[in-house]
Amino acid sequence: MIARAVSEAQAGASRRRFLKVMGATAAGSLAAGTGIADAAAERTDVGGRTRLVLLGTSGGPTILDHRRTGTSTAVVYQDRVYVVDLGVGAYQRLAQAGLPPGLDEGNMLGNVRGLFFTHLHSDHVTDWPAMYSTGMSNSIGRTTPPIEVWGPGDRSTLPRVFPPGRPQPPVVNPGDPTPGLVGMTGYLRQAFATDLNDRARDSALPGPDSLFRLHDIDLTGIWTPDPDGRPPRLPSPIHLWQDGDVEITATLVDHHPTAPAFAYRFDTPDGSIVVSGDTTVSENLIDLARDADYLVHEVIDVEFVERIVSVLPPETAKALREHMLSSHTTIEQVGAQVAEPAGARTLVLTHLVPANNPVTRWRQAQRGYSGRLIVGTDLQSLNVHPN
Repeated sequence: MIARAVSEAQAGASRRRFLKVMGATAAGSLAAGTGIADAAAERTDVGGRTRLVLLGTSGGPTILDHRRTGTSTAVVYQDRVYVVDLGVGAYQRLAQAGLPPGLDEGNMLGNVRGLFFTHLHSDHVTDWPAMYSTGMSNSIGRTTPPIEVWGPGDRSTLPRVFPPGRPQPPVVNPGDPTPGLVGMTGYLRQAFATDLNDRARDSALPGPDSLFRLHDIDLTGIWTPDPDGRPPRLPSPIHLWQDGDVEITATLVDHHPTAPAFAYRFDTPDGSIVVSGDTTVSENLIDLARDADYLVHEVIDVEFVERIVSVLPPETAKALREHMLSSHTTIEQVGAQVAEPAGARTLVLTHLVPANNPVTRWRQAQRGYSGRLIVGTDLQSLNVHPN
């Protein structure tokens, strides 16, 4: 009993120190200025035929800045909208971005052609349940085909436990512990059964199965994820979908032990946009982003990581530090080691960890990168101009 009380007291003290550091980080950022207005000045004309629209630019599940919602990126070609990831708040941002064709008539999703999930961590999929369950009520009058939804399949093996030798934690849903996009959405269908049945029987509304067409990305002959989750080098990108003038390809990125994790490329007659998802420096991603007009890439601040882990118990600190620094891309790496060798013309930073960093800190990613650097902000719109 005494040992347990001591352990709980230590855990409580660690949590108080953690929150204190988080508060100090936020206060420091506010004091230095987040640079939101400065970054927004890089906004371009929103009327281009091909556009990149940043719906949400915050990284990770921790909410640190109310001006940044969870990570989500839209690629727009003419009246077609393709969305990569749906972090917390992204569904609302889609409406705020002015992309729906008939928001006043309840047709918010009328122009959405495809959804693409880079991986199934919560901060990338949190708004998928909201869109899935309310999609039919926000597609009134929609005349376009079903929305094509792409994402990782079932990895079929649990990730390794870190640090090695740590006791195995309890397995959530042991009968199906690693569902992919299709499996996860099947559970959503069950979870929202009351609502879906009510609306079908009382309002004659069809269910989400008529609005969304789901695809687990097929990796047969490419890779079977193992517990370590480090993907192989691919000889070429994975072709997903040709939607008229828009070609969508993907590649495997390294967000180990989470696997599979993807980056996506969108090629239109005007140019190309690549969205990294979560990854450390990845040769596959560099290949995918060759000569891209925009590389939208995640980034993490090492200084923030060191501040956070310094107040955690050693066993927690080691695991968290390993994940944050070995499966993400740092400020020092993203320009020099990714965007520059890829030859990307513009590097757009998103999935910012921490979300409340001053922009001056993020701008240090310019070192070693000869292209244009933009620190992304929510609802920022950038045109892709034909070469």
